[in-house]
Amino acid sequence: MSTSSNVTKVEYYEFLGVSRDCSEQELKTAYRRLAMQYHPDRNSAPEAEDKFKQASEAYQVLSDPQKRAAYDRYGHAGVSGAGGSGFEGFTNADVGDIFGDFFGEMFNMGGGRRNNRAQRGRDIRYDLSLEFEEAVFGKTTEIQFRRADVCADCRGSGAPAGRGPETCKQCAGRGQVRYQQGFFSIARTCPICNGSGQVITDPCLQCNGAGLTDRRHTISVSVPAGVEDGTRIRYQGEGDGGRSGGPKGDLYVVLSVKPHEFFERDGNDLHCVIFVSFPQVALGDEIQVPTLEGYVPLRINEGTQSGKEFRLRGKGVPHLNEHGRGDLVVQIVVQTPKKFTKGQRDLLRQLGETMQIENKPTSRNLLGKMKDLFS
Repeated sequence: MSTSSNVTKVEYYEFLGVSRDCSEQELKTAYRRLAMQYHPDRNSAPEAEDKFKQASEAYQVLSDPQKRAAYDRYGHAGVSGAGGSGFEGFTNADVGDIFGDFFGEMFNMGGGRRNNRAQRGRDIRYDLSLEFEEAVFGKTTEIQFRRADVCADCRGSGAPAGRGPETCKQCAGRGQVRYQQGFFSIARTCPICNGSGQVITDPCLQCNGAGLTDRRHTISVSVPAGVEDGTRIRYQGEGDGGRSGGPKGDLYVVLSVKPHEFFERDGNDLHCVIFVSFPQVALGDEIQVPTLEGYVPLRINEGTQSGKEFRLRGKGVPHLNEHGRGDLVVQIVVQTPKKFTKGQRDLLRQLGETMQIENKPTSRNLLGKMKDLFS
């Protein structure tokens, strides 16, 4: 059945042989089965190409959630122009995900000597733990780690000097071997040379033919001021050595910042809570507030309410790779003693008799804020 415009289109679910509530995996399996069956390179029947295009069109629509919803509601009218061209709209990732390495081996797509190409070295991760202050103000330190460097004896070839790799006898240097299955000739990666087309019969004694040797390496790491937990610092070319002349990988230093005893960080601002007594907020007072660089004075005005926040400009965290710093936000909380002496009780009773505060109810929003404050 053709998919041309003057012929009735197939019903997608029925053609693929799946139910209308099928999963994505069921859809993919059904499409792969039909694609294998009707691919023109495998099936020479006159109708095979049309059926292959129909299967591709159906999968293209039903694998897209938006197109599938439109098709379920309006049929072909809802996805007009969405299919009909076989692989239209497909990416290399779509095809590779469905067929895996099948067509690559079966039809010899891009095969041969893949492992003999230059390969970039592996990236390395190093976890560096920092104190809170070190993350705020920066730090320079040395770290040691192990990496695979290109072997100095064989210069990465895996063979001793003057003894290069030999042509693989199994595949004659092609990197692939062919097997006859019925009418088809299937190419597979050579199991002897792993697709490189070459073998090392006399491996280098230093690296045992690997071309790389494991060594300890030391570098200086400069942590800029203002970094946060989880920050990654990249050092290009400090990773493992590449194979067959490929470039080195990179080193990623991942920072882990320890929490502070009482400061909490919010971006470039710092927050802390200071407990004070009722007389201090009632009559006013000057207290000493800790910062990361020592204590500074803070004036509490008479009648200050518990929970009030004071912002100390420029006492926070430096902006990363920029000028300026965040602020220190200090929250004042009145601490009520759990026990009193007899004299203190008498004084509090006398004070209470002179103060007239109506115990009126307040809104739930304010009550919630108070609970958050004292939790």
